[in-house]
Amino acid sequence: MAHRVAAFYQFAALPDFRELREPLRALCAALQLKGSVLLAHEGINGTLAGNDEGIAAFVDALQHGPLFAGRLDHLELKYSTADATPFRRLKVRLKKEIVTLGDAADPTRQVGTYVDAINWNALISDPDTLVLDTRNAFEVAMGTFEGAVDPGIRSFGEFKQFTAERLDPAKHRRIAMFCTGGIRCEKASAYLLARGFAEVFHLKGGILKYLEGVPESESRWRGECFVFDERVALGHGLRERQK
Repeated sequence: MAHRVAAFYQFAALPDFRELREPLRALCAALQLKGSVLLAHEGINGTLAGNDEGIAAFVDALQHGPLFAGRLDHLELKYSTADATPFRRLKVRLKKEIVTLGDAADPTRQVGTYVDAINWNALISDPDTLVLDTRNAFEVAMGTFEGAVDPGIRSFGEFKQFTAERLDPAKHRRIAMFCTGGIRCEKASAYLLARGFAEVFHLKGGILKYLEGVPESESRWRGECFVFDERVALGHGLRERQK
């Protein structure tokens, strides 16, 4: 039986995130979902798997239910499938940040310009655009966009050091960033804007949205996209890699 997988996030002010943990965990358990959800004062980030009805009910509760009371009105959401359940258990955890970069970036205040997958090729084909992969080095090794810069970082927290050593607002006037689902480059865009970079773009929905919507014949993606579950990697059309 195929399993429905939902990857989702939104930066949103959740000062009550600690109180949200148990009712959110109970909701997931009642719907028989497995996977991981992170809650922090800055928002929510997670990937869950279950049957079609359970995933649909969960997403509806996030967007329209009383638990978040309309605060997740711009939820970034992507669906895929898995032949076997990609998660062994359910985890709902509290974190200082839903993606770690420190207090130097606040995506609820400002972010770069979102670029839809359909317009991404034109942007990264421009020779005046620096294309930057914001993922970890082992992820980049499995696949990336043609001509993208690999920052060579072991964790996203090292992005600040990479910026200080390798990027210059006077030289790099236009930067286009991408990551798996959009969350890391969204926060990175806030960080760069706060440091005086003029034009900062990021791929809306990340690599997963691109692989879902752009035909392989028109794609500038090479390789596979690493995902943090037992499927390991996905290709065009969000197909599972062949084991």
